[in-house]
Amino acid sequence: MDELRKTFHQEVDAIRDQVIRLGASVIEAIPRATAVLLSGDLEGADYLVQADDEIDARSVDIEDQCFQQLALQAPVAGDLRQLVSIIKITGELERSADLAVNICKGARRIYGHDIDPVLRGLITKMAEQAQQLFISAMDAFESSDAPKAAAIDDMDSFLDGLHRQYIQEIFECHARGKMDVQVAVQLAIIGRFFERIGDHAVNVGERTQFILTGVLPEHRGAARYKARHSGDSQSSSDSSS
Repeated sequence: MDELRKTFHQEVDAIRDQVIRLGASVIEAIPRATAVLLSGDLEGADYLVQADDEIDARSVDIEDQCFQQLALQAPVAGDLRQLVSIIKITGELERSADLAVNICKGARRIYGHDIDPVLRGLITKMAEQAQQLFISAMDAFESSDAPKAAAIDDMDSFLDGLHRQYIQEIFECHARGKMDVQVAVQLAIIGRFFERIGDHAVNVGERTQFILTGVLPEHRGAARYKARHSGDSQSSSDSSS
């Protein structure tokens, strides 16, 4: 039995290593997609779009390995939380890679149009913050650092603020007649992709917390909801008696 558990934990460690490498690919894709957008690099855009198939394949492989361990080992407690969370985290990474691809596709749609210098600066800042969020999220996962994982949600507020500034600047550029409405729409959508990458990093942090503590933010909200409605039910019971 001890040998079986040792083999199981070795398999889980190997899966974790694959998740960490997948996260590194996402971290690398963010600035590359940003460079494609700002430089109008159609060849670079095509490369990243084609490379997404590999990310998809790696994600599917990780999930398959997790399901195999769940079926063969029937883990419980912390081991079960870890495998289920790895499946969730892998999904967050795969969707973040998709968003980097979407940035490249957006760059294709606005090819040949100049991007206002202020917007270029904000795009650069959003990309840097989105990348930093993922660096922190993957560091927390790799080192099993619950406090660092918990801090990622607060870090995301800075990216949200940059995104609001970016949208406001798009409105102002269009109002000044410096930007076609279709380009403005595409740039707004691209900004949303950066903001969503940050949200996925937050989700990775939350799943890392769940691995380590067994608690998700939704659990606290659910507990508050149950407490409120339990009081309402008791009041109704008292009134009818």
